[in-house]
Formats: sequence, C-alpha cells, structure tokens
Amino acid sequence: MMAVAAKDRPLEVVKEEVIDQLILNYSHGELSSDAFERRLDSAYECDDQQQLVALVADLPLQSDPRYQSEKAARLRPQYTQSSQDDKDLSITTVLSSDHRSGDWVVPQVIHLKNVLGSAELDFSNAIFTHPEVHVHLNCLLGSNEIFVPHNVDVLTQTTNIIGSVTNKRVSLGPRTTDTQRPKIIIHGRVVLGSLEISVKRTMKEKLKTFAQSMRALFDDGSHDHDHNKYY
Repeated sequence: MMAVAAKDRPLEVVKEEVIDQLILNYSHGELSSDAFERRLDSAYECDDQQQLVALVADLPLQSDPRYQSEKAARLRPQYTQSSQDDKDLSITTVLSSDHRSGDWVVPQVIHLKNVLGSAELDFSNAIFTHPEVHVHLNCLLGSNEIFVPHNVDVLTQTTNIIGSVTNKRVSLGPRTTDTQRPKIIIHGRVVLGSLEISVKRTMKEKLKTFAQSMRALFDDGSHDHDHNKYY
C-alpha cells in the first residue's frame, strides 16, 4: 500500500508528527539547541504539509517507542480512578480568596460561589477523574481566574450582567484524536464581576521543556560534540 502524500494528509496530524521527530532527534543529540528551536518555531508557523515534511527530511531518527511512551506519560492529562468522594466540590469565597493548584484531584462537579472575593482554579497539573468537568459559578462583584493546560478544552455557558468573561483558551498545539482530552464546562452567572480563562504555558513552551527532559533522559554522553549535530 502506497503512503498518502503529505499534501493530502490533515495539517495538524502532519505537524504533530514533524514536531515529534524534531524532539526525538534533539533528545538523541542529532540537532543542536539553536537548530531545534528554529525548526520548532518554523513548524508552528507553517501551514503547508510539504514544507513541514521538509523541516525533518534530513533527520535520521523517525520513531522510538520509548519516546512515545514518555510523551504519553508527561504531556497527556493525568487521570485517576474516581470515587464517590470526588464527585462534587463546593468552594465559597465571601470577602476572601481561594486558590487551588498543584496535583489536586478534580471532581466531576465544582460549585463556586464568589461574593466580593477572589477565586483561582489552576488545572495546569491537576489530576482528572472524569473526561467532562462542570463548574457551576455564581459570582457577585468577584474575580475568578481559571488556568488550564493546552490539552484541556473550556466551554463557557454563563449569563453576564455588567460582568466580564474572557476565554483565552485556544488550541495552541496540534490537535489529536486523544480520547483522554478533558473538557471543562462553566455554567452560571457573573454579576458585576469577572471570569478569565487562560493557558499558563503555551504548548510550544511546554514542548521545549519536554524536549529538554527527553534529552536528559536519552543523553549517554555520546552527543557532547556539536560537529555531530544538524544545524
């Protein structure tokens, strides 16, 4: 069976494969740091499949099962088995503040009441127990900030009365058919208050950090000389 021509394949699928190949070759010392960052920037800006493939045409490494395993473990959302205790969470802030971050377990339903207070939910390193999370927000003269990683989608279904709702959550990296991609749905109302959803780190920044960790993992001391690297 003949391979499908690059120009006929979905752009985001080709882009993800090219970025994987860039990280793989960089982690094994086949690319210098400057070349890796330059080609990664080019891959993100490129919207042509054939130009994307040309970015990695000279690289020797194409696949590595260990790389795929590490990518799945480090870049996909964290999941754990759900229990009856993590189905529901209530947060109330009245003239006060509440901050949730780190490796906290996300329940299926979050009730957030904010009156003249400040609430922050940071899902960047959170552990999800359900593929769909519902946040029921009741905000009066309060401010609410929600941070999510690149691979979590956010949908707002709020009623705003002299309030401000900003959803900066956009797809910053290649979309995949990953069935573990969670979705956060925000319901409720914002009265004389604000709600802002954003990504703390872009996918590009996260991939650069991941690439550095993979280089440390694969480095056996044999790639210390720059003359072995592609520029």
